[in-house]
Amino acid sequence: MRNINRYMTLTVLGGLLAFTSCETTELDITANPNALTPDQAGVDFFLNSIQEDFVRQYEGDADFDLNDNFQSGGNTTGDGFNELGMEMTRVVNMNGRNYQSVYQDSDMNDEWINAYRGVLADIRAMTPLAEAAEQTRHIGIAQFIEAYLMISMVDFFGDVPYSEIVQGAEQNFNPALDSGASIYDAMLLLLDDAIANFNSSPSSDPANDFFYGNDYDKWVNAANTLKLKIYVQRRLVDTNAKASFDAIIASGDYIQDTADDFLYNWPAASATQPDTRHPRYGINYQAAGAGEYMSNWLMQLMDTTDDPRIRYYFYRQTAAVPGAGIAPNEELLNCSLETPPQHYLDAGFGGDFCYLPNGFWGRAHGEADGIPPDGLLRTTYGTYPVGGRFDDDSFQAISPSSGGGGNGITNLLTAFGVDFMKAEMAMADGNDSDARMYMMDGISKSIAKVQAFLSGRAGSSDTSFEPSEAAINLYMNTTVGVRFDAADMDGKWDVIAEQFFIAHFGNGVEPYNFYRRTGFPTTLQPNLEPDPGTFIRSMYYPANAVNTNSSITQKTDQTQPVFWDTNPSAPVAN
Repeated sequence: MRNINRYMTLTVLGGLLAFTSCETTELDITANPNALTPDQAGVDFFLNSIQEDFVRQYEGDADFDLNDNFQSGGNTTGDGFNELGMEMTRVVNMNGRNYQSVYQDSDMNDEWINAYRGVLADIRAMTPLAEAAEQTRHIGIAQFIEAYLMISMVDFFGDVPYSEIVQGAEQNFNPALDSGASIYDAMLLLLDDAIANFNSSPSSDPANDFFYGNDYDKWVNAANTLKLKIYVQRRLVDTNAKASFDAIIASGDYIQDTADDFLYNWPAASATQPDTRHPRYGINYQAAGAGEYMSNWLMQLMDTTDDPRIRYYFYRQTAAVPGAGIAPNEELLNCSLETPPQHYLDAGFGGDFCYLPNGFWGRAHGEADGIPPDGLLRTTYGTYPVGGRFDDDSFQAISPSSGGGGNGITNLLTAFGVDFMKAEMAMADGNDSDARMYMMDGISKSIAKVQAFLSGRAGSSDTSFEPSEAAINLYMNTTVGVRFDAADMDGKWDVIAEQFFIAHFGNGVEPYNFYRRTGFPTTLQPNLEPDPGTFIRSMYYPANAVNTNSSITQKTDQTQPVFWDTNPSAPVAN
């Protein structure tokens, strides 16, 4: 019933807000004559929109991608932060040999518009209505979302407009950039306000809390967990970050149990407008087949180590790949007739630059060949987290209704993620023993979450392909634990980083941030291009924002780090 009500709400909301995305002035938050006015919309309608648009910031919009960029590969406008981060960290394929040509100033327009004209504009319109009605928990949720959103905007762009975007009814068409550090500070204060509102006694609770169902103890823990994320993010530039992090851990008021994860459930109710399926499912589970390529680096890493999560993460449509199990095929996999580039061989990579055994049909980082008719052959997303199909060695082609039908999740703040935060802070403190313990806790929670996710969702009925407890223990204690114990400190960082990337599959923001913070793992697959340009440290400002806001000057390049990134000029692997 909850999903039905939610779908009906989104359907009504989609129709009411259909005319709000045509303006070209990115930060012009004046009234649109075709859109709802505050007195027409109501607080609950605004909060519904705020919650959904917030998730779209990370997952993008499958409808947009399908209509405009289906099977284009690389960075597609409207992908959301998760896809962009996964591309750059080899979690999914990046289609393009040169970073600067793949990520241009036109690519982030949708994310910028959604943040300012979508989420923040609705928060500013809703807040006075909620204050007048004493609906303080509506405000608390909006404050939490605003904090999470603005932290992410800093993480991807660096300095961005914030303090001048809206001042009550006053309009500023050229808001100045605020420093990323000042925005982080402001978001910590905003989270304190959110916690106070979660602990208040409002006139009424939200009609639709899509995250916690109006459980405000969980909201408080989520707010404190977001603070933990902030402190880890800026540990390189904040001498008090470790003490602040430890104080929250000591309080126990943060996400510790997977049941309390801050995530969004995609109900898979409909593929029509509004499409409520997980966006990555909508892009890949099509009649023409998968629209994206998975990462050879990640699939090889998980396959060669018998990672117990691999059948949940990836679904194979074929048992063999040209060059590995079957003859090379120029039409379907052009590189199967090519030799590895020298810099791949020098880095210890060989045939995996193109093809992998066991039917894992993906692409190497930066492979920019054309799009052959391989949509019904490529490996694609499995059950977790997008609600696809579980890999039971059936090797059947996917369809628009395969597996769980898109009944997936978007992980934002998780219990396993907190364990990896603890591991990072311990490693930064030189305590590799505690780091190992926290990493193992995170892996254990990740595996358990992935296994439990399949229960109740469509897919394979053959449970013999699910990993046994013995197989899981072997993976954790031998494959991961023994390697960690035998490694030097850099090697230990590599193990933690690889496990961090694997556990966060589907969430590209956290691996992208981790990689810039630490420079690990050093085991990442190189770009196919020997000289791909400098790794992206922050995104260009969107072209539309630069053209319409006189206070924004475009960056000279994308090598400028965000304020918390004090690492050398480029991570180890380009």
